[in-house]
Amino acid sequence: MADQVQPAPANLSGSDDASFTDNTGKGRGSFPKRGEPVITGINRVGLWSLYIKEVRRFLKVQTQTIWAPAVTTLLFLVIFTVALGREGREVLGVNFATFVAPGLIVMGMMQNAFANSSFSLLSGKIQGTIIDLLMPPLSTGELLTGIVAAAVTRAVAVGCAVALAMTFYPGVDLVLAHPWAVAWFGLMGAVMLALMGLLASIWAEKFDHNAAVTNFVIAPLSLLSGTFYVIDNLAPLFQVISRFNPFFYVISGFRFGFLGQSDIGDTNAALVQSAIGLGVFNLVFAFVVYRILASGWKIRS
Repeated sequence: MADQVQPAPANLSGSDDASFTDNTGKGRGSFPKRGEPVITGINRVGLWSLYIKEVRRFLKVQTQTIWAPAVTTLLFLVIFTVALGREGREVLGVNFATFVAPGLIVMGMMQNAFANSSFSLLSGKIQGTIIDLLMPPLSTGELLTGIVAAAVTRAVAVGCAVALAMTFYPGVDLVLAHPWAVAWFGLMGAVMLALMGLLASIWAEKFDHNAAVTNFVIAPLSLLSGTFYVIDNLAPLFQVISRFNPFFYVISGFRFGFLGQSDIGDTNAALVQSAIGLGVFNLVFAFVVYRILASGWKIRS
C-alpha cells in the first residue's frame, strides 16, 4: 500500500510555532513565531535588487544622465579657458585648462550624484509608487545604502565620461600624481552629495522643491568652491568662508590627485588630514540622514 501523508498533530500548547511532517512521520521543521523576522542579518538579495533597479533606471536614459553632463562640463571648460586662459595663463604651475579640468570632473560627479539620489524617493512620493520601496523586507540601512551606492555609480560613470572627453581637448594634461587622492576625494564627494540628495528627496514634496535645493544650495557651493580659481586670490574673509565649504576640500583634494598641489597644501600630510575630516563628516551626515529616514518623516503617512 502506498505511503500516506500523516497530518501534523494539533498544536495544543498555544505556541505560535506550527510543526509539519513528511510521509515518514518525522518532523521536518517549524514556522517561525509570529512577528519573528525570517531574514536575519543583511538582506543581500534585496539590497542588490534595489541597487540594480536604481542603476537600470538611469542607464535607460544614459544620453541624458551620463553623456549630456559630460558635454555640459566640457562646454564649461571651453568657455572658461577661452575667457580666462589666454596668453598662456598658468595657475599652480600648470596651464589654466589643466588646472580647471580636475575641478570640473569632480563637480560633474557630485552634481549627478545629487540628481540621482534626489529623484529616487521624490518620484515615488509624487507618482504614488513609494510603497515599492517601503514594503519590501529592506531595513533603513539597506534602503539608504542601495540608493547612495547607485548614485555613486552614476557619479563615477559621469566622471569617467567627462575625463575621457577632456583628454581630447587641447592643452589639458590629465596625469595622476596621487591616485589615492583621486579615488578618495572623488568617492567622498559623490557620497556626500548622494546623502544630500536623499535628504532633499525626503523633505521635498514636489519637483520645484528639489530644483530649489539644486539652484540655491548645490550650484552656489559648487561654483564658489575654488573650481575656477585658487582661494589665495580672495580677500581674507572670503578665504575663511571658503574653508567652511565642504565642496572646497573635495575639489582641492581631487585636484591634488592630478597636479600634486592644491589650495589645501602641497604635502600628503595636509591632504590626509582633509581626507580624514571629510570621511568623518560623511559618517556623521550619513547617521543624520539614516535617523531621518528611519523616522518616516514625510514618507510614511
